[in-house]
Amino acid sequence: MNKFLAVVKREYVQRVRSKMFVLMTVLAPVMLIVFAVLPHLLFSIKAGGDTRVAIVDQTENARLYERIRESLLTQENSNENPGRNQLADTANSSSKERLEAAGRSMTARFSVEPVTLNGLSLAEVRHELNDRIGIDQLDGYLVIPSDILKNGDSKASYYGRNVSDVITRGQIEERLDRAVRKQRLVERGIREQDIENLSRPVRLATYPVNEKGEEGIKDSGAGFALVFVIAFLIYLTVLLYGQVILGAVIEEKESRIAEILLSSVRSFTLMFGKLIGVSLVALTQMSIWVLAFVLVSLYGLTRMTGRGLEEVSLPQLPPIFFLYFFLFFVVGYFIYATIYLLIGSVVTTAQEGGQLAMPVVMLLLSALYIAFPVIRSPNSPFAVWVSMFPFFAPITMIVRIVSQTPPTWQIILSLVIAAATAWLLLWLASRIYRVGMLMYGKKASIPQVWRWLRQA
Repeated sequence: MNKFLAVVKREYVQRVRSKMFVLMTVLAPVMLIVFAVLPHLLFSIKAGGDTRVAIVDQTENARLYERIRESLLTQENSNENPGRNQLADTANSSSKERLEAAGRSMTARFSVEPVTLNGLSLAEVRHELNDRIGIDQLDGYLVIPSDILKNGDSKASYYGRNVSDVITRGQIEERLDRAVRKQRLVERGIREQDIENLSRPVRLATYPVNEKGEEGIKDSGAGFALVFVIAFLIYLTVLLYGQVILGAVIEEKESRIAEILLSSVRSFTLMFGKLIGVSLVALTQMSIWVLAFVLVSLYGLTRMTGRGLEEVSLPQLPPIFFLYFFLFFVVGYFIYATIYLLIGSVVTTAQEGGQLAMPVVMLLLSALYIAFPVIRSPNSPFAVWVSMFPFFAPITMIVRIVSQTPPTWQIILSLVIAAATAWLLLWLASRIYRVGMLMYGKKASIPQVWRWLRQA
């Protein structure tokens, strides 16, 4: 035990005292805030002031112009389908669609002017407007066909200098659509107040029902949010500290210090000590980040509302769920961390280790994608098997717990399998490491590694 604690202390103190640890501990929260806020600021920047739009209304007495003008000048974020599954939309949409969705969350500003034909043909008016765009008097113009209020297939046209601006174009399309639909209903005798009331979206409240037929509390979706928070935390910790674990093993192999260590410490103790030491470094750094995030969030909440903790609402989940979340996060981290230990015990250089580390990240991402069919059918044979597979279980079993809690024995069995897998990988890494130290400068093939295991 004393030797184990000595290894843990060495790995922990050596890394916590390093300048890189201090630098990343300070910079990471700052970078996170910057990258969270910067995209919103960039999307909201509109160089050149308001978008100048002319409207050519060809309807009778140009009766649609005022409605369109009012809609364009009204700054509001429309959300026609608030009940849609945002996670599925994001996963299934293309890059262009995601960009347009982000644009719809911003608010564009317009200045509007009417254009009448005055006996001229539409082609002549368009030619004049094109000239105005060319000399920077206009940014664009809308042409409203005469039958748009009666013909559902009729389309308006937009001509502009920068039609690639999907943010502004999307705002124009949404506000034009809102104006035309409202005018159609008004002309059919529906009062505007009734239109507003009838257009309100329908909210869907969901309540879980267990196997006994008992209704649970209202589901806010916080459970699934926590699932992906855990998946992100596992991914982040593995990405940040997996390479640290890998480097901790390789650096001693390259410097041959391990030969001295192995003369007084068992290889399993050495590997386990390195794993725990680096994990404590990760825990220290992430605790600082979480504390900073909570303090900044509370400060921002206080500034906006004048209140503090009473404004924070915790997810309405049974307490046992949070215990499951913690346990599966721990076993998930240690499974992937021991894979890095295993890689470090096989390779001889950091370059080789970096090449073999990429499949580890892909394996973790695969677990995230496999979670989607599990969400739809959490008690299917497929869901049961992937929730028992140790490399997927930290994510897939949590999804099952949140969506439709499986029997307790399945949860415990999944935890036991995952923990046993991590222990087995640690044992394999220590045996390979001990024999591999004697093979200095020689690259290990799979048959060679197998012989090392038999020799150890």
